[in-house]
Amino acid sequence: MPVCRLQGRAQPPELSKAGDFVLGGIFTFQTGYRGSIPSFQTLPDPPKCLNINVREFKFAQTMIFAIEEINQNPAFLPNLGYKIYNSCGMTNMIKSALDLANGQREIIDERNCTKADTALAILGHSASAPTVGFARIMGRFQIPVISHFATCACLSNREEFPSFFRTIPSDLRQSRALAKLVKHFGWTWVGAISNKNDYGVDGMASFIQAAQEEGVCIEYYEAFDQTGPFHDLNKVVETVKHSTSKVIVAFMSHREVNVLATELYRQNITALQLVGSDAWITDHSLTDSEGRSILVGSLGFVVSKAQIPGLEEHLRQIHPSQFPDSHFVRDLWEDVFNCALNDSSNTHTKPCSGFESLQNVESYFTDVSELRFTYNVYKSVYAVAHAIHNLVTCEEGRGPFYNGSCADTKNIQPWQVLHYLQNVNFTTSQGERVTFDQNGDSPAKYELINLQHVTSGTIHFDTVGVFDASLPHDRQFIMNGMKIVWEGGSHTVPVSVCSESCNPGKRKVFQKGKPVCCYDCIPCADGEISNITDSMECFKCPIDYWPNTRGDTCILKEIEFLSFEEIMGIILTLFCLMGAIFTTLIASIFFHFRETPIVRANNSELSFLLLFSLTLCFLCALTFIGRPSQWSCMLRHTAFGITFVLSISCVLGKTIVVLMAFRATLPGSNMMKWFGPSQQRLSVLGFTLIQVIICILWLTISPPFPFKNMNQYKDKIILECALGSPIGFWAVLGYIGLLAVLCFVLAFLARKLPDNFNEAKFITFSMLIFCAVWITFIPAYASSPGKFTVAVEIFAILASSFGLLFCIFIPKCVVILLRPEQNTKKHVIGKTKDIHH
Repeated sequence: MPVCRLQGRAQPPELSKAGDFVLGGIFTFQTGYRGSIPSFQTLPDPPKCLNINVREFKFAQTMIFAIEEINQNPAFLPNLGYKIYNSCGMTNMIKSALDLANGQREIIDERNCTKADTALAILGHSASAPTVGFARIMGRFQIPVISHFATCACLSNREEFPSFFRTIPSDLRQSRALAKLVKHFGWTWVGAISNKNDYGVDGMASFIQAAQEEGVCIEYYEAFDQTGPFHDLNKVVETVKHSTSKVIVAFMSHREVNVLATELYRQNITALQLVGSDAWITDHSLTDSEGRSILVGSLGFVVSKAQIPGLEEHLRQIHPSQFPDSHFVRDLWEDVFNCALNDSSNTHTKPCSGFESLQNVESYFTDVSELRFTYNVYKSVYAVAHAIHNLVTCEEGRGPFYNGSCADTKNIQPWQVLHYLQNVNFTTSQGERVTFDQNGDSPAKYELINLQHVTSGTIHFDTVGVFDASLPHDRQFIMNGMKIVWEGGSHTVPVSVCSESCNPGKRKVFQKGKPVCCYDCIPCADGEISNITDSMECFKCPIDYWPNTRGDTCILKEIEFLSFEEIMGIILTLFCLMGAIFTTLIASIFFHFRETPIVRANNSELSFLLLFSLTLCFLCALTFIGRPSQWSCMLRHTAFGITFVLSISCVLGKTIVVLMAFRATLPGSNMMKWFGPSQQRLSVLGFTLIQVIICILWLTISPPFPFKNMNQYKDKIILECALGSPIGFWAVLGYIGLLAVLCFVLAFLARKLPDNFNEAKFITFSMLIFCAVWITFIPAYASSPGKFTVAVEIFAILASSFGLLFCIFIPKCVVILLRPEQNTKKHVIGKTKDIHH
């Protein structure tokens, strides 16, 4: 007959209560422990737990409160019990989990073995590393493990942890939220520190990947453990000391943060902005850290807080008499009230009076104003209760198992609870929806916490933003406008960049051998812009556009032409009109004195024709001013060419008349009959007609046309008249030059004629000025930029026209108006007779 022999006895739970369905809980009421070195010959002694951890005990009491609330709610069928273990040290935690899985009853008859008393689900633990340890084992037994605080992304691996659930978002979501937070404040150059366990390493790996996707660079990554060698911590501190980044992302527990802050404080390393994970950012133990001042201004995400009605009253009613078998409750009571209970071994303090109560005690334990992770415990209990309730109320034939069967309510197996827990979906009394995805994860929603004040025993933080993963990607991170306290109590956002942002108008050029956040900013090339900050490349402006002075916008290029509105155009217009008016005035004088000898002396008809042509020359210069058009381009060059040839033809005619008149005064000469008025008119007409033919050919073959010159200036468009055919232009100009040279030569030959015929001298001077102007015009025209090219051409027209007008007609006007005694026939022909004698 087989006999059950007890190989060992399960350790009793710290807190327990019987029920139809038992929930297990694993918490660490005391941090730190002192264990023995195993000999591997006898069973090791259980570790001795040291410091009181009020937060963990508060979690356990919230679990008890939720169970009692459910048991009193008639809407729930299950009568729940609990077994809560106080476990410190990884070995002790795994042993507690195995005790809950084995479910030994207290009394075992060796001849009649009792049935197993397995917990249907286990709540805990608060840390990721121990949860990974026992959740992996519980998964083999298909016992659900539901954590309120274990955030390691590794626990989402369903192959390794098939029975794990959590009411807190995964570190993968938190890592992405932290990366968005860092990016939001423009911190593109940060340091990263974690502890060496799965929580820190996996969480930081997720953060680094998310940060790189957000364009954030990691200057360094270091890891250490609180219980590790000091040189690991010292290496981290030295790295921080010699780094250039001012922001540290700390993915670790409160224990590592305490020792890191203390060491940074001791080495006077300040002005650091810490960004933390939910494992430490609101932990009350930070108030005990020597380096707590360094933590002021820290930012981090935590789960949303909530109110749990009735919890405060439950916590304040706790008394050792409720848990007579709990050593921890006795230790906590003695610590809070600084007294010794009757059967206590502590003889150095006064005995307790029996009237001690938590009703008037204000402490972290009784404070329910910031229920965050505590609320996760509450949700975890309700999630299991809903699963068991759904299991118990299953209708046969409509169940989830084989052939629509339901579970046997008298022999519920953990794997059946696991099935219902995976599909649980309910809304709490606080209005929050509780559900799990295929990996056992909860939806991610965080509050952004700012650690605004930390002193010994007190900690103050405010919610300054929200991250909700269920919202669209660009609206997941929302600031609420609350004032943020930064590192050291500053109110200025710290700057942590490897290189300052490149303003619009510049582009980034990466520095060789450095991360992508380290770059130089160089201005965009000519004709290119960048209109966003930190642009990777510049873009060319359209051909009619040019960058503004900042290089961030393409603006229409300035269109330049010689207009009537600008000063230069106004001045040239005035000179053109003055020339035309002055020429008209001289013509009026000549017309008035047309019967006087000095007017009649040298073919007055040619003089009037010359004055008319000069008027046209002055007026044709106006066609060069204003916006070029198809007609103005054709008119300006042809009008200029024809009027100038007409003028030169008249001057040439007058020069020939002077020569012929002198020859005609010689004895026996009949030269004048060969160059009379008719011949003079024909010569002017013939010379002008040749220019007209040249212009017609030019306009027919390839006429001038308006043209946008974009090559001369990069930032301007020069509106000008393209020549069409350069040959036509230079043929017109060359023909004018040919006639001018011929006129100059003839006038030069006649320069020594008697004074009475000194018009040849004035014609010589006028032609000298004319030729000089147009010879200097060629290089000036070729080298002048933009609208100044047109101005040079107008200047040449005006200068040569004024030269002809002044040199030929002013001397005669002086005689007509100021020296009328010389305007006689005798005076005009007198010297000629003297010469002949």
